[in-house]
Amino acid sequence: MSEKSQHGLARRLLKTIPGLLISAFFLWRTFFPHGHPAISRAQLHSLRMVAPVWIVGVVVFSIASYTMRSLRWKRMMKPAGTPFRTCARVFMTSLAVNNILPLRIGDIMRVFTYAPELGASPSFILSTVILEKLLDIFILAVLFIVTMASSVSPHLRLAARLAVGVSALGILVLLLGARSLAEPLSRLFARFPKQKLLEKLEHWILLALDCIRQIGLIGTVFLLGETMLVWTFEAIIYLSSMKLIGLQSDRMGPWNCVAFVNLSFLIPSSPGGIGPFEAAAQKSLVTHGTHPGAAALFGLALHLWMLITITAVGGGWFLYHRYRAGQHESLLEEIETLPELPG
Repeated sequence: MSEKSQHGLARRLLKTIPGLLISAFFLWRTFFPHGHPAISRAQLHSLRMVAPVWIVGVVVFSIASYTMRSLRWKRMMKPAGTPFRTCARVFMTSLAVNNILPLRIGDIMRVFTYAPELGASPSFILSTVILEKLLDIFILAVLFIVTMASSVSPHLRLAARLAVGVSALGILVLLLGARSLAEPLSRLFARFPKQKLLEKLEHWILLALDCIRQIGLIGTVFLLGETMLVWTFEAIIYLSSMKLIGLQSDRMGPWNCVAFVNLSFLIPSSPGGIGPFEAAAQKSLVTHGTHPGAAALFGLALHLWMLITITAVGGGWFLYHRYRAGQHESLLEEIETLPELPG
């Protein structure tokens, strides 16, 4: 690697320090509240499979969830005619990279590195990533509101309602005005002084409009249904995992947990969302009747399962494809050529 590349990589890694500090803060608050461990040795020793049959649920719905995510992105990429296998490989690779490298580099690779393979421009791919996040936030925020316990703080209730409102408004505006909004928005942005941030904001909004316009109203309705299935399957993973180890909560616990945990990924942190994931899982399950120590241990165990399996599948697929294609450039050298996008 050249000296310039090493300097650029060091600069990127330096930017991860705030995220690492945020992760450390959440981990400390989760596992060492009030300065002493939340998980006792007895709880650690008691972590075992009490109903092994639920492994089937964990495995089957893990496969179903990420297959459905790949199908959803395939539908977004329909105007480009990208095959499902390519969409699935690139999507799983991006998740694996997000788990091991900072700054959502996996998403950036999806946009820029794989654009030729996907048969689409980076601009179009970026618009699908934006739409993907918008749909996820909407469904997860609705799920959180429907399943939250009465003891949830007013601040979290307000934040969830704001997330639903903003994402729903964004989806409705895009659906109802994708064809006619581009020109008025361009004229609106032209009235402001030229600034880099405003130019980027205009660019992203116009990309999302173009994506919606090409996918169409019916296609977007299907995407919303697929998003509901994605998070239903994900919630069944949580439910199966809790049954597997005999963790107790009320009926809404697993559903509220999956919503809160995945909304926590909006918080900048270290790769894989380490810290916010565990904290959100504990806080959610405690409000639904689970012991704090047991809830923290469950969050840690489930997160490890997801990190290991997703990284193994995505990373294995990535290495196999590179071997078949005869690519020899290192991943770090490939990443160094990527432009930077805000998290």
